[in-house]
Amino acid sequence: MTTSPQKYTGEQIVVLEGLEPVRKRPAMYIGSTSLSGVYHCIKEIVDNSIDEALAGFAKNIWVSLNQDDSVTVSDDGRGIPVDKIPKYGVSALEIVMTKLHAGGKFDGKAYKISGGLHGVGASVVNALASQMEVKVYRDKKQYTQNYSRGNPQGPITSTSKFTDPLKRVSGTTTTFVPDTQIFKEGISVEFEMLKKSIKERAYLIQKIFFHLFDARTGRETHYYFEGGIVALIKTLNKNKVTLHDPIHINKLENEVELEMALQYNDGFSENVESFVNVTNTQEGGTHLTGFRMALTRAINDYAKKIGAVKNGDEGILGEDTREGLTAIVYIKMSSQNLQFEGQTKTKLGNNEIQPFVLTAVKEGLETYFEEHPADGRKILEKVFLAAKARLAAKAAKDAIIRKGAFEGGALPGKLADCQERDPVHSELFIVEGDSAGGSAKQGRDRKFQAILPLRGKILNTERARLDKIIEFEELKALVIALGMGIGETLTTNKLRYHRIIIMTDADVDGEHIMTLLLTFFYRHLPYLVQNGHLYIAMPPLYKVQIGKQIFYAYTDPDKEQIIAKNNLQHLPVSLQRYKGLGEMNPDQLWETTMNPDKRSLKQITIADAVAADQTFTMLMGDEVPPRKRFIQTHAKLATLDV
Repeated sequence: MTTSPQKYTGEQIVVLEGLEPVRKRPAMYIGSTSLSGVYHCIKEIVDNSIDEALAGFAKNIWVSLNQDDSVTVSDDGRGIPVDKIPKYGVSALEIVMTKLHAGGKFDGKAYKISGGLHGVGASVVNALASQMEVKVYRDKKQYTQNYSRGNPQGPITSTSKFTDPLKRVSGTTTTFVPDTQIFKEGISVEFEMLKKSIKERAYLIQKIFFHLFDARTGRETHYYFEGGIVALIKTLNKNKVTLHDPIHINKLENEVELEMALQYNDGFSENVESFVNVTNTQEGGTHLTGFRMALTRAINDYAKKIGAVKNGDEGILGEDTREGLTAIVYIKMSSQNLQFEGQTKTKLGNNEIQPFVLTAVKEGLETYFEEHPADGRKILEKVFLAAKARLAAKAAKDAIIRKGAFEGGALPGKLADCQERDPVHSELFIVEGDSAGGSAKQGRDRKFQAILPLRGKILNTERARLDKIIEFEELKALVIALGMGIGETLTTNKLRYHRIIIMTDADVDGEHIMTLLLTFFYRHLPYLVQNGHLYIAMPPLYKVQIGKQIFYAYTDPDKEQIIAKNNLQHLPVSLQRYKGLGEMNPDQLWETTMNPDKRSLKQITIADAVAADQTFTMLMGDEVPPRKRFIQTHAKLATLDV
């Protein structure tokens, strides 16, 4: 007898026991099963050690990347309890490592402040590890338990005869191997990516030593910051011209602590980061909303107080206060009361935090402006300039809209659009020059590939406001072709292509144009970078003909390998070095660079936003000395095409 699919009975209910739900739906707990999920697992274990530091019991945290791609995290805290819990008949360690929603963060007694909330960190990592070993040092003994995919491989063992390489009195060491059955894209962690995360936490937790080692390469780095988030603000504004010293505000009320630092620079980009108990709240939340409201009100009130604006004048808007703003908003609060939106804890949801932050920041800024009137006036000048530019940009945009350039159907004449209307299956090639544009238009698959040729060097948008960008014909055509607007008119769901591919010549001019385009996208359409829509095409450097056979080489080593592999009979070898895309006929361009079955594309991602911001500022900004130092340092590494 078979059950009708229309019936929904108790027999169809499946109960996942223990850690089964984690292995069944890992992305629900760590956000992704790509390599970013591995980083999330490391973060969970590191944050457990940080909780010991926040509670005042740990002074050192060690993180090691091992030869076998396992990761070891150690601390000199109290060590996870190992005593038996009568209710369950097993040790506290085993409960913490094998049960969801088990830990010392629920009643608020063991940890007043905690990076973790749901009590799932250690157990989730255990579930997603092919092997895990936990060593606990306490009571002059070493306790050890091993697990595989969340299951204990035996009882806890203990010994009073042991050698701790870190020479601790107490603490915990966790070593785990991410499970390749879960993380199918790979488990090998990049040192630089992990270093960024560790450094960020070191800024937030003053006077704690962080030690990061990579046994695969012998690299190591150590962090200890006295200055906290003020030091972080200075790092974020490296290579920039700042208008004043960092403003620091600290307020404690009802066991909730706010720490805020801000500093304006003479640039146009905003860089605001928010944290709750060392968790980077990338999606913001109530603390960030409170900060933005306070900043706008405090600056407006100060402008009225000193007579810079009169009653009836248009007030300063929130967006005016964000130009050149660098800020950190950091909340520390009881883990018992903490409310995050989403399992991966990236948005603060506590409603009571917004008015607390608003009041604290507004009062703090009012006091600062009163005590530092020169800095207050510099900030006002910066904000008024932004407001003036906003009005100019609005006028320029309105003028363009009146001419019909942004209206539906008014696509640039130079755009050779594709037939496909589903953005997911459409791609736009941004091509340098008419010659390459002609080859690309003839060689493309017009069903899903659109071509937009650009003429000449485009505007350096590192320090260009929106009105100047809109006035620049080539960039205006690009914005219109993409279809989602720019600035305050940005509507991301109107993006017409989900793959935007920069295709330039493999020479100095081509790389310059590529850099200018990357600057534009990073500064003014970061959505495309953050969501993986931006790519760089990889055209071949050489056409290699051996006898009657033709090959394409994308690098010099690739060329040598092709010759060595295919010229066994020592035939005459003909080499053609492609200086530009226009030198290829349409069929060659399709075969080597545009055909999805054969081409190579580089996806543009931002692994370290701070480093990327500093690099763009250094290379494309007005300050010459940092760029000169960079060129002098790296000149010997340059490949000259002369």
